Amino acid sequence: MTEYLTYSAERALKTAAQTAVAVITASQVAGILEVSWLDVVSVSALAGVVSLLTSVANYKGKAIDGK
Repeated sequence: MTEYLTYSAERALKTAAQTAVAVITASQVAGILEVSWLDVVSVSALAGVVSLLTSVANYKGKAIDGK
């Protein structure tokens, strides 16, 4: 279970970081001060939550016999 939680958290963090880069790039602003950081955080957090929910939906725990 620990491996699953670690994997899920890592996946969600990577997804959020990739989304932040995409939002910053897509905003086409001239400087770092012009970025709408609230939008970046909001969209990235949503992507991270969706990633975690996807991990939960795809979780297949070990069978009772350990296989």
